[in-house]
Order: sequence, then C-alpha cells, then structure tokens
Amino acid sequence: MLTAFRNAFRIRDLRNKILFTLFIFALYRLGATIPVPGVDLLAVRDFADQAEQSGFVGLLNLFSGGALTQLSIFALGIMPYITASIILQLLTVVIPKLQALQEEGEHGRKIITQWTRYATVILALLQSTGFAYLFHSGQFTGGVDLIPNFTPRNVVIIVVTMTAGTALLMWMGELITQRGIGNGMSLLIFVSIISQIPSQLAILNANSQSYQFIIILGTMLALTVGIIFIEQGQRRIPVQFSKRVRGRKVMGGQSTYIPLKVNMAGVIPVIFATSIMYFPALLSSALPSTGWGASIRNWIDQNMLSTSGIGFSPSLWYIFLLAFLVVFFTYFYTAIQFDPERQADMIQRQGGFIPGIRP
Repeated sequence: MLTAFRNAFRIRDLRNKILFTLFIFALYRLGATIPVPGVDLLAVRDFADQAEQSGFVGLLNLFSGGALTQLSIFALGIMPYITASIILQLLTVVIPKLQALQEEGEHGRKIITQWTRYATVILALLQSTGFAYLFHSGQFTGGVDLIPNFTPRNVVIIVVTMTAGTALLMWMGELITQRGIGNGMSLLIFVSIISQIPSQLAILNANSQSYQFIIILGTMLALTVGIIFIEQGQRRIPVQFSKRVRGRKVMGGQSTYIPLKVNMAGVIPVIFATSIMYFPALLSSALPSTGWGASIRNWIDQNMLSTSGIGFSPSLWYIFLLAFLVVFFTYFYTAIQFDPERQADMIQRQGGFIPGIRP
C-alpha cells in the first residue's frame, strides 16, 4: 500500500489531483470553524460541548462535520444538494419531460444539473431559516439562545450566509469531481463523518470500560470490512458485440460486461429515509411548548423520536418506519439507476447481445 502511494505521487497529473483534493478538504474544514455573524460565541461553544454528548443533535451534526453545532458558514453541509439530487432523480420517474432530458445525453444532464443547483439553493434557504429560528428559540438547544439579537436584519444575514456556504460547498464538490479524485460530494460527506470520529471515540472511551471500548471498536472495524465487501460485490453479465465491416475497416467484435452491483443504490436510500424521519422531530422543535403545540410535541417525543438534547431515543415505530423507508427507497432507487428494458434496447442498438440469450 505504501508503495502504491509513493508511486502515485511520482505521476505529476495524479499528484496534482491528490494535492488539489487535499487543498479543498483543508478549506472545507477551515470553513467549518468560522461562525456566522450575529451569534453568541460563548453560548455556541457551550452548546457544542453539550451536543457532543447528545444523540439527536449529534447525529445531525455528524453529516456537517461538526459545523452545525458551531453555527458555521457550512452549518448545513452538503445535505441540501444531496436531497435536491435525490428528489430530481425520483421525479424523473413521474415527469416525462425530466425523463426525456435524462435520455438526451450530455445536454440533458447539464440541464438537470442546473435545476439541481437551483433546488439546492431553495432547500438551503428553507433549512437555514428553520435552523435560525430553532437556535434562537432554545427548544432545539436545551434552552440556550444562540442568537440573542434576533432581528430581521440578523436573520437575513444568517440565512444568506448559510445558503452561500452550501452553494460554496456545492461548487467545491464539483471542483473535486472535475479536477480532483473521485466524486466530490461523496468525498465531502466522507470527510465530514471522519472528522467527528476522534471526538466520538474519546467520548465512548470515557463513558465505557476498557473491554467494552475494545469490543465496540472491533465491531465497528468488522462492520466497515463487511460494508466494503458488499459494496465491491457485483455480478458481471457478459456482452458480445458483433463485427461490422465498413469499407476496409472491421468494427465491433469486442466483448465487455454489465456490472450488476449487490448494493446498486448505495447509501442514498439511508440518507433520504433519515431526512424524512427527522422532519417530524425538527418540526416539533419549532412548535410552541404550550397548548396544541405541546400535545403534538409530546406525541412525537413518545411515539417517534425524542427531540431533547440529552439523548437519542427512537421508538419502535420510528425504527420500523425507518427500516421500511430504507427498503422502499432501495427498490425504488435501484429501479431508477438500472432499467433493464432501457439497457437491453441500448445494447441492441449497438449491435450487442448476451451469449446464450436470444436477442
């Protein structure tokens, strides 16, 4: 492995791509520590220390790389873009115009990408407005008011700053995809989660016995290996292309394969299902603590997911619904990613066939 890393840095283009990707990572982690204007920095620091112990807030904070509890310019993370991408991909099934654009090739994909950017900005505006209210009300932060000077001017500044931060992250992810290594959005999510592992392990070590910590660490390692094994698993269906003669040139005659992955949907169903299941908890946090709002909040806390900043306590209904949504979106997203009829039509138009299968 060390030899592979050393050889990678010997190739100039590959070395430049690696260094560029690391540079974007550094900018991302730097931006995650810069708070938005108009917040109480001491209160934010106390809330961040408290949120590391909590489950609900800590889990939301995980996907932003710690930027949410810091109320930084990257507090929303890349999740608005991921949500917008999933929504547009799901809409391609029910809206013929989007499906036609997707089949137009590069031109259609550019239009869908542009619409995804617009949807990302709209979602970021809505989420940043909601978080600004929640962080001010104290219902989401255990009674701590992180935005004491809650004036329309400050709210607009905070909302615009968070939305601009999400747009900047979206641009940085696209830069990694174009000039760096791998998929930029996936790498930014990876960096966000990895950045929180040391603090989470430190908390786990402080709150558990030595043998318990070793068992949990070993379980996490085994799960990681198992996930990689399943993610890399695929069944290769051979495809043979017939030879065609054009003038003096013989074209075709090549053989390739269709890689059918075991987990074709990836982690997208989990992200989308989790986002949907968190919505009632976030909504209840914005409701008043008296009257009709208290009744709805109590029902959600008891039957779905507790919104207290002390712990992560999902109910059996929450676990069942989350599992159902994950399975549903896995089937749905797999059907979007791989359409057998469209794939067969594409192979037939290119003069290909599967050996042993009648065209």
